[in-house]
Amino acid sequence: MHFLRLIAQTMACDLTPSLVPARSFARTPDATFLIVGVTSSGKAFRPSDWSERLAGVMACFRPPGSGVATPLQFSPYAVPGRHQDQTCVRVDPAIAAVEPLALAFLLNFARDNDLQLALFSDFT
Repeated sequence: MHFLRLIAQTMACDLTPSLVPARSFARTPDATFLIVGVTSSGKAFRPSDWSERLAGVMACFRPPGSGVATPLQFSPYAVPGRHQDQTCVRVDPAIAAVEPLALAFLLNFARDNDLQLALFSDFT
């Protein structure tokens, strides 16, 4: 089941989580989630490369022992992608073990820009 959940998180599939406005989500997610580039009013978030920019900021946060990141390598904790034809960033909350403020930054980015979260904890 864990393998299927990982596939659902990284590819388009029928296991579609509901979107939750980041502003209304008070707690820190305990499972992988997506920051989706759609505002709570349904408008696409701009600029169109926001997900690559955000993931690029997080590129220096890497798992212990994984070595030094190259300039063209995203962190495994924050990976840009697409979800239901929208840009997104897949966030692994394990980034907090490396730097707690990194996870807070990602969640605050979503809240400040009125973005939505796709939560996968319903499928565990």
